Amino acid sequence: MPHSAADYYAHPTAILDEGCQIGQGSRIWHFSHVCAGADLGEQCNLGQNVFVADGVTLGRNVKVQNNVSLYGGVICEDDVFLGPSVVFTNIKNPRSAVPRKDAGQYQTTYLEQGVTVGANATIVCGVRLGRYAFVGAGSVVTHDVPAYALVYGTPARPQGWMSAHGHRLEFDTNRRATCPESGEHYELSATGQTVRPVAPAAPKRPRANS
Repeated sequence: MPHSAADYYAHPTAILDEGCQIGQGSRIWHFSHVCAGADLGEQCNLGQNVFVADGVTLGRNVKVQNNVSLYGGVICEDDVFLGPSVVFTNIKNPRSAVPRKDAGQYQTTYLEQGVTVGANATIVCGVRLGRYAFVGAGSVVTHDVPAYALVYGTPARPQGWMSAHGHRLEFDTNRRATCPESGEHYELSATGQTVRPVAPAAPKRPRANS
């Protein structure tokens, strides 16, 4: 481990296997298990009964709520939030009689910075969730999710767009929206398929008299 136990907190009931990496300031609560080969960044928080397998990577300030299992191949960038009982998979066609771990068939599931996944959602392996994507509670995600997209349902489908602060964006006729909390500005593409943050338009200067 890169830091001493004094640099992070682990509840006495938590199991930290030799060889796992725990970042400074992280907190690991009751009955959680971090396997050898797992890599947790700084300031992470694992709730009760969280399982983190070998081959999982968590960035900085990742919050994992109670009863979540992270299997090999799950990668979370910084500031990802995983709600209670979120489910991940790492094989699309599991069979008990067909071992696939040693055959290198585990698929990567990638969550970019700031992603939120609501309680009881299922993320099927092999997908990528773009920056600040927002997955509604109870959804089943089977395909990639664009940055800032709001998706929910079974299977999850696009339902709108969310700001980095977690507010639904309402676009005007110029395809512009403003987050009501942060004041950040966003632009919807002409195709309606992507959203990006933009700087506010500079105020027009009055023309000087000639």
